[in-house]
Amino acid sequence: MNQRDKLIIDKIIIYCERIYEYLSSYQFEREVFMNTSILQDACAMCLVQIGELSSLLSEEIKQKTSHIPWRIIKDTRNFYVHNYGAVDLESFWIALNEDVPILKQQCREFLQKETVH
Repeated sequence: MNQRDKLIIDKIIIYCERIYEYLSSYQFEREVFMNTSILQDACAMCLVQIGELSSLLSEEIKQKTSHIPWRIIKDTRNFYVHNYGAVDLESFWIALNEDVPILKQQCREFLQKETVH
């Protein structure tokens, strides 16, 4: 793995951790999230950054991590950028609490595996 791809994956992990930090500061309360635009905006910006970073990964890394839905991640970024006012908050909440932690774990596992080899 080249250094550029490693840095990109490290940044993706950092944005996943920021989302966790933001949600944990509100005790992962769904109702608070639904009614706090600043929290929604902060988390959306992190998802946008994750999507942008995912599009910068080399094809080699995307193939090695084909179990990670990079295309969906990029498409999600595009949706948030171009249709932010139409975002379904319930789907957004689910993505933040279910999909983002999985992505973080998958990225960490990949980096660990690549470091060993």
